[in-house]
This record gives sequence, C-alpha cells and structure tokens, in this order.
Amino acid sequence: LSSSPRIVSFSAKEMKHRLGFLLQKSDSCDYSSSQGKKEKISPSQRVSPEEVRKWAVSLENLIHHDRGLAAFRAFLKSEYSEENIEFWVSCEDYKKTKSPAKLSPKARKIYDEFISVQATREVNLDSCTREKTSHNMLEPTLSCFDEAQRKIFTLMEKDSYRRFLKSPYYLDLVSPPAAGCGPENCKRSHAPTLDCNSNVISQCA
Repeated sequence: LSSSPRIVSFSAKEMKHRLGFLLQKSDSCDYSSSQGKKEKISPSQRVSPEEVRKWAVSLENLIHHDRGLAAFRAFLKSEYSEENIEFWVSCEDYKKTKSPAKLSPKARKIYDEFISVQATREVNLDSCTREKTSHNMLEPTLSCFDEAQRKIFTLMEKDSYRRFLKSPYYLDLVSPPAAGCGPENCKRSHAPTLDCNSNVISQCA
C-alpha cells in the first residue's frame, strides 16, 4: 500500500462517499481518512445482516427503516435523482399534519418544490396526475398528494430500487464480514477499489 498512495487515497474517498449515510451524531463509525478514527457503535445501534436482507424483499421494507431510507437516499443522490425519495418523505410528513391551518402552506411548499412546472426539484409525473394534484391545491387535504406519491413510489420500485440492490450501497451491507484481508476475502467484483475495511459490518463490529 505504501507504494501506491494514489490508490489508497481513492479507496478512502470512495468509502467515505458510499458509507457516509451511516454517520449519525450520536452513533457513528468515523471513516475520515485524515483522522483515521474508527469509533464503535453499540450492538443495539447496528443493522443486522438479517434486517438488511429484508430490505431486498420490498421497497416498502427499505424506506420504512431509518437506516434503509438513509442508504437509499444516498444511492439516489449518487444518481442525481434524490428528488423522488425527498418527495415521498415530504408526503409522509405532510400526512401527519395535525393542524388544519398548516395544511395549505405545507401543501403549497411541496407542490412548488416538486410538482409545479417551475419546481426546483420536479418529480416525473404524468400529465393527468399532475393536473389532478394541481386541482387538489385549491382545497388541500391530507390525501391531496396520495396519487402522486403512489406514482413516484412505483417509479422508484421498478427502476432505482432494483439498481440499489445491485449497488455497493446495499451489497457492502448485506455481505458477511470478511475473515481477513487476504486476496480471496478482499476481492469484490462490485467494488474493486475497496479493501476489506469497506464492509460496514466488519468495520463497526
């Protein structure tokens, strides 16, 4: 490794990018290449391989788990399509609104950000769904984004979710910990530039 400083630097950068979604304020493994710290998290805070495998059963399992949602959000961000999951999350939050007085301003904010023709993070909706949602803005209710949210969920389920399950964002989590850093254990077809420390489970164990 000492003879290949450029490769080591790249691996550390890739690790930080791919695994950054697991960094939390209260429980984290610090992958900073400059500090070189590896703080352990408690067993109750780890995501078990069994739990991670459930994420492959359905998109619903994935995004209803805090860590799964964070992993999927990071993946979508790498594909520059994070507006889809951000819209879905915004709709989930909107449906929890208790005060009727807050419905209209919250609905308008979501509409302006994700649905209007001048939306800063416009999601891909068919014209019929877009028009219906626009009509719902006249008298916003808790269900005014339901159809649009379902369409975006289906879009993610058929497209980006399938790619996520084949990506290092998921595979590095579901793979069992490597026993060592020998050539056989370190060889990974999906992430050839990463060494054994890229496996989240072995890194945080």
